[in-house]
Amino acid sequence: MKPSAPLIQSDPEILGGTPVFTGTRVPVQTLFDYLEAGDSLDKFLDEFPSVSREQAIAVLELAREGVVGGARSTR
Repeated sequence: MKPSAPLIQSDPEILGGTPVFTGTRVPVQTLFDYLEAGDSLDKFLDEFPSVSREQAIAVLELAREGVVGGARSTR
């Protein structure tokens, strides 16, 4: 899934430049904090209704590509 608009923005005028979901004031880190704590994606989305499911999933896919996509086989 290739989004047509940027998923994440960092603007010094919004939370001091903290990376947030585009069009919101919700830090991307908050999604990872919720998941790390064992909370579901649905709970995160309920708590932060300005973030769409599509945005959250696209950011998770971007993170996965960064980790798994860069991994090389040792075989």
